[in-house]
Formats: sequence, structure tokens, C-alpha cells
Amino acid sequence: MSQILQEVLAANAQYQASFGEKTNLQLPPARGFAILTCMDARLDPAKYAGLAEGDAHVIRNAGGRASDDAIRSLVISYKLLGTKEWFVIHHTDCGMQYFTDDVIRELLAQSLETATVDATGWHDVGQGPGSDEARFVAFLPFRDLADSVVEDVARIRRHPLVPTTIPIYGYIYDVKSGKLIEVPAATKAGSVG
Repeated sequence: MSQILQEVLAANAQYQASFGEKTNLQLPPARGFAILTCMDARLDPAKYAGLAEGDAHVIRNAGGRASDDAIRSLVISYKLLGTKEWFVIHHTDCGMQYFTDDVIRELLAQSLETATVDATGWHDVGQGPGSDEARFVAFLPFRDLADSVVEDVARIRRHPLVPTTIPIYGYIYDVKSGKLIEVPAATKAGSVG
């Protein structure tokens, strides 16, 4: 058993021992909203949005992007579980700004081992084999942070399964200060219509 697995299971045992009233949490989120944000380990949506267990849906993926799967989750969130407001929150110093689809596809074609990065770019140090299956994946990297928030909010707003009655807010989380910074063009794109 790995050290990480041991640590996770020990933490879970402690958590389970004090679970208490959490057994009564309801399926729909108590505060009626959802957040789409990045999987980056520096982001703790419960802390930056003041959430307790059961308060909101938090959907996470690389970059906090409005992928088909993220939209699927948001649609389930409102249609079956009643959320009435959504937030799209990207963040500063996001790793999705540091590569392109072509770069990651080339790295994966060479090997499936972890790549390295330095001042000259990404480098594959693996021995292979790789896979060309990455050519079928849209990794959704981006260059401009604010533009990516606007793009994602607008994509969600235009989606035929998303009602125009749900406000969608666009924010950037600053990893150096913990502040949520509104992207006004995104919030405008996500306004109710």
C-alpha cells in the first residue's frame, strides 16, 4: 500500500468518526448555486466562496473550462437539483496557459510519462511508448485569462439546454491574494435574458 493511500485512508477514518449530522444533508445544494472552477490544488472553493458541505455544487476540471462534460453537470445541477445561479471561476497562474493542444499531443505521442518544463518549453523525458489518441481530445488550453472566462460563460449561456433565467457570473481567483475578481464582460455575457 502506498504512503499516499495510507494517508488518505487514515484521514477518512478520522473524518468518518466525526461525521455526525452530515448524514442528514439533502441531495440538492442548500444554497442553490454551482461553481465551475479549475482542478488546481491551490484553489479551495469551500474557503474562497464560504461553503460548508451540502451548500453548492462544485464542478472541477483542468482550467475550469466549459467543456461538454462541465455543461452536462451544470444542466443536471439545475434541472434535477434546483441550482439557480452559476459561477465560472478561472485563476491566475493557470497551467492551461502554458501549453497548446499541439504541444500536449506531441508529448503524449512520444510517451505517457510525466513531461518536464523549463525556459525553453516542454520536454518529454519518457522512454515510450506513447499514443496518438490525444489527437481526438480537445484539451482546451488558453492564452488570455479574462478572455477564457468570457468564452466559457458565453458558451454556457448559448447552450440550448441552459435556460436564460440562470445568471452566470464570471470571475478570476487570484492565487497570490485569494481575491475573486469579477470579469465584467463575462458577467454581462451570462446575464439573464
